[in-house]
Amino acid sequence: MDWTDVHFRQPARIISKRTWLWTEMVVDKTIIHSPFLDKHLWFPPEQHPIVLQLGGSDPELLLQASKIAARYGYDEFNLNCGCPSDRVAGAGCFGAAMMLQPELVADCMAAVAAGAGPNTPVSVKCRLGVDDADSYEQLHSFVSIVSSRGGVKNFIIHTRKCLLRGLSPAQNRTVPPLRHDWVWALKRDFPHLSFQLNGGILSSYAARQILDYDAAQQHGVPAGAVDGVMLGRAAYHDPWGVLG
Repeated sequence: MDWTDVHFRQPARIISKRTWLWTEMVVDKTIIHSPFLDKHLWFPPEQHPIVLQLGGSDPELLLQASKIAARYGYDEFNLNCGCPSDRVAGAGCFGAAMMLQPELVADCMAAVAAGAGPNTPVSVKCRLGVDDADSYEQLHSFVSIVSSRGGVKNFIIHTRKCLLRGLSPAQNRTVPPLRHDWVWALKRDFPHLSFQLNGGILSSYAARQILDYDAAQQHGVPAGAVDGVMLGRAAYHDPWGVLG
């Protein structure tokens, strides 16, 4: 939040014509109750393709918010299940805390898809796990439930776990170790789904290496099997190095 607003996205689009741009996370209640919707949702047409990231944990509220946001013509709707902020996980029980309730995430995603409309894809951004729920088997189960019950075909995986108890949001972006290999394992186990890798990638060159990584073959999938790479704060701190 407070990073990829409409003003930052404009020069980002000038630098790169092909990158998919993302909004800040916008909470469902903000969309439903704000008298200034354009402040949160408007964007100039040249910013396409663009993803709206939603925050929330109530399917009915997410349905209402998605219907409203659909008027703005976003190319994809995403639900944030990875934010480690205590403001998010505590007050609204969404963000990374949602990973502990995969059935609820699935219901939320079904609601978002219904609100966004049949021609707008939906996705989930998540972590590898939360607190002690951090095994590959639990991540596998999360993806299985959300994809089968919620109809989600695209997952953006921040390849660190999240420690809601004991680490600050900033520490959660650096302290838990990166496990990029889990994304290739997911691609092996769910070849019909799309996975994008996020975390620890600081340049366009590093992103290219991830996409071509031969070690993917160790997990039974061909090199280049990861469907995309997401870069977050690195794009803000070094837009030319990341987007150029």
